[in-house]
Amino acid sequence: MTVEIRVGPPTITISQGRTFMVTTQAGEIMSSTDQGVYAIDTRFLSFYRMYINQVPLQVINSSQLTFYAARYHLTNPRIETEGGIIDEQTLRITINRIVHEGIHEDIDIANYTGKSIHFIFELSMRSDFADLFEVKSKHIIQRGREQTQWDAQSRQLYTTYDNKDFHRAMRYRILSDMPVGYANGRLRIEIALAPNQRWHTCCEMILEHGQHVRKPAPGTCSQSTRDMNATQALLTSGHEQSNDFEQRQQRWQENCTEVTTSNHHIYRMYQQAVEDMGALRIYDMDVSDEAWVPAAGVPWFVTLFGRDSLTVSYQNMAVAEGFARGALKRLAEYQAQERDDERDAQPGKIMHEIRFGELAHFHKVPFTPFYATADATILYLIILSETYRWTGDVELLKTYREVTEKCLHWIDHYGDLDGDGFQEYKSFSPYHYNNVSWKDAVDAVVYADGTPVKQPKGLCELQGYVYDAKTRMAEVFAALGDQERAQTLQQEAETLKRRFNKTFWMENEGCFAFGLDPDKKQITSIASNAGQCLWSGIADQDKAERTARRLLREDMWSGWGIRTLSRDNAAYNPFAYQRGSIWPQDNGIIADGFKRYGLAQEANHVIRGIFDAIERFDGYRPPEVFAGVQRAGEIDFPILYPAGANIPQAWATGSIFHMLRTILGLRADAPHKRLYVHPTLPHWLPDITLHRLRVGPCSITLRFWRQGEQSHWEVTEVQADHGTAQEDMIQVTGEDGQETDHA
Repeated sequence: MTVEIRVGPPTITISQGRTFMVTTQAGEIMSSTDQGVYAIDTRFLSFYRMYINQVPLQVINSSQLTFYAARYHLTNPRIETEGGIIDEQTLRITINRIVHEGIHEDIDIANYTGKSIHFIFELSMRSDFADLFEVKSKHIIQRGREQTQWDAQSRQLYTTYDNKDFHRAMRYRILSDMPVGYANGRLRIEIALAPNQRWHTCCEMILEHGQHVRKPAPGTCSQSTRDMNATQALLTSGHEQSNDFEQRQQRWQENCTEVTTSNHHIYRMYQQAVEDMGALRIYDMDVSDEAWVPAAGVPWFVTLFGRDSLTVSYQNMAVAEGFARGALKRLAEYQAQERDDERDAQPGKIMHEIRFGELAHFHKVPFTPFYATADATILYLIILSETYRWTGDVELLKTYREVTEKCLHWIDHYGDLDGDGFQEYKSFSPYHYNNVSWKDAVDAVVYADGTPVKQPKGLCELQGYVYDAKTRMAEVFAALGDQERAQTLQQEAETLKRRFNKTFWMENEGCFAFGLDPDKKQITSIASNAGQCLWSGIADQDKAERTARRLLREDMWSGWGIRTLSRDNAAYNPFAYQRGSIWPQDNGIIADGFKRYGLAQEANHVIRGIFDAIERFDGYRPPEVFAGVQRAGEIDFPILYPAGANIPQAWATGSIFHMLRTILGLRADAPHKRLYVHPTLPHWLPDITLHRLRVGPCSITLRFWRQGEQSHWEVTEVQADHGTAQEDMIQVTGEDGQETDHA
């Protein structure tokens, strides 16, 4: 008997751009939670609930229809009214919501009591205008002045928040022409319904951010909306006057690489990832219609990030390279020009995070932007190179040559704190972030006995990133005609590789050390970071093979993926953020590293574990992190991170693309008119076809299939941009040199 299990958070999140709404399954926003309506790092609505005659409603079921739309079906408990009893479950209340700048909602109430009834429908709401950082930390401090005004004529509740020159406001407006009262913090509407009669209204939440008003798309309150196909009614309701968002989203999906496969789980997983990635696009940060910026995740990371935006760009390269172009442009604009210890900035450094809420406005937090990241500057070079490899756009290298030079200078003079040739990090900011690698939790880096490692510390994956970056930059400078610089960078990379394999290797563990501590002694903990060294290519072949075997031992392998920290470590906790949990993004990088060293079976083993988990997450949407509890069997299910993870989260979503690319062994070399493939399909993925795979000036359709124990491939179509010469066409080549393959 097959048991279908779905795991997901008890909330519904809808979003578009930098506006999002987090509610209960009943569509409510409860006090003392992180639920709410947010935009630009401010919570505009902190409590929202519906009542009939002061009695709360009950949820029947609800669903997120798209990333920007949701529907909630509610009913009533037993209610006493002046005209008599309304029996339980005799009213149907349906709420349809869409996000577009603000929030538009349609509310329908149907009477199934069999008699005429009269009642008072109430909407209760409060706004705290809390900064997102305060909501996240559950430590909210009232600073400014709030004021609420009710305008009965326009049926509008207007709440403002002002703190000196910082202004936020929310208008809640009932669009239907009907009498509405306001008292005791609740909007009150008297409703009389005959048997089987329905009542309908439209409402909108208009958000003011400084002088900018985020207003929802015009909707329709016509009664005919109720009788339309349910889903179409909702999606049409807020878009009677079409907006360019829909067109942008359609163009995004049309430009993405499409996948077809007989494995319906993989197909649905991929389709959901494409939709979620479009949902995470921050439209008001777009560089152009071909260059975009991804938010890192909803709800906490809806902004431009260094590490996250760059990692997501890498993951998306075989799907759509627009994120890379956008991230490279926007991050270059914020590249540090001088030293600023308050924000942990040094010349050439790529930022970590930027915020626009009240705390950032008054410089109560350093995110204006903040530069406390040890890896974003290195990753910038890797992504620039990868974009060049997929597009062949040498103008991109010329555009960012100065940025590149500054990144390389930072790596050698600031990333290497003591001049020993290895990367270390140390916080100079009074905010003192203890860890600024991808594992940035305050307690993420520990010794084998579980005690925390003090700064400065040099983690193993940082050395690998630098090796990869300098190897790639040697290629870049060669393409720019600077052979001398290219040769120097290649020599520096090879020197680093030799020293790394000697210094970081733990012979007794058969694994690379977590890092080096302040005394340059090995941090001998077994951690997933060692696997990322294979992705970068810095590991010697024999050490890579032994590291892979070590990471797949039971103390690291959970059955759902590789844990961030060994179960044997005294600090291990499967529910901790980065001390035993599982990250899809981390596992995707590790699997790619395994495949790089010829360990295809091991790579597929990791990918299968993560994909098995994703199949069990609600809507095939992987959270950024989940618990590292051991898998008990085929009917088991993964456990969510208890403190709440971002869903959707960009690099968790992008890990799906990354892992499929790993299975197929896609490696682009557009400057030399080549796409290399090395498919190693597992038995659970017997076939897959990529449509519209973009490499250089060509759009390619590639079919892969498994026959017996062997994987095969063929090119079924190549379309080139108008004006592309025959000699500029991309040739698909197997890693063994095979030009094409036919059944």
